[in-house]
Amino acid sequence: MNTKLVESLLQVILSLSDEERSLLEEKLFFDSSEPSTSDLMQLAQTGGAFQFLNDEPDIYSLKDGETI
Repeated sequence: MNTKLVESLLQVILSLSDEERSLLEEKLFFDSSEPSTSDLMQLAQTGGAFQFLNDEPDIYSLKDGETI
């Protein structure tokens, strides 16, 4: 572990203005190259991987008394 690097980074972060810290937090925690939840949902809907579920019979109904 590079303790000197961590200490140096901490000193730099502590020296930032509030505006600069906010920008750093935004970059660290909100800028992500990972797909969003809505991107994954759209892929699941349009990708065809779950198309087989359309052929499954409806085995539950409101009359069953179970939550659907």
